[in-house]
Amino acid sequence: MDNNTPLPAGDVPAPRNDRLRILRAFNVSLGAVLVLLAVFALQGSFDWRPWAVAPLEAKGLLGLIGGPMLHASVEHIAANGFAILILGTLAGSVYPKATVRALPLLWLGSGIGAWMLGNPGSVHLGASGVTHGLMFLLASLGLLRRDRAAIATGLIGMLFYGGMLMTILPHADGVSWQSHMGGAFAGIIAALLFRNADPMTPRPHYSWEDEEDEVEALADDELEPPSPRRVPVLWQPREGNDYVVIPFRRPEDPRG
Repeated sequence: MDNNTPLPAGDVPAPRNDRLRILRAFNVSLGAVLVLLAVFALQGSFDWRPWAVAPLEAKGLLGLIGGPMLHASVEHIAANGFAILILGTLAGSVYPKATVRALPLLWLGSGIGAWMLGNPGSVHLGASGVTHGLMFLLASLGLLRRDRAAIATGLIGMLFYGGMLMTILPHADGVSWQSHMGGAFAGIIAALLFRNADPMTPRPHYSWEDEEDEVEALADDELEPPSPRRVPVLWQPREGNDYVVIPFRRPEDPRG
């Protein structure tokens, strides 16, 4: 269903509690970061390798589920945690429905990219593929929807994490660009699929727009020629003649 149908003229849009939506999205993103921190704190107490992505191995497919939950260092989880907090808040506050529907694609897409493109014998873990998916989701929705909120959100995401455009390509050893690329493609696909899941922000109607409409309507009325029925008849042809005689009065002689 397309929820982006423009409102009829004169209709007042329902009020939106933007502060509540931002707070809700921030709390959900913060909860996700706390879950990642809890898993990272427990990684030393269990064998986490079976839950990481092992490229081109059947047993490595389990990492499609558990890989984004695991992290290799404090710096690793700190970088991904801040990205989830910022990008998750942006996406969840402006596109709550699209974000919920896109997250499974981003999650699986990051793992599939690492599993298909990674080097055999390597291990891939971390939520950076999901964060790349969120950033590309915001950027793609800004280009597809092009309403004020979408453009602003996409620009803010690019301001903070525009460097992700480069990290989907090989650039440093030990960095899973494969999961980044998989998450990025998943974000673009999710934007195409769910771009109409959330209604667009209604455009405000200003009083000066009514004045412009009135001026344009008045100008059109003045420039449009009147109908033939409204034109006065200046002469009538004489009956039985195919010509018209128009009498002219001679000007009176001022000398009398």
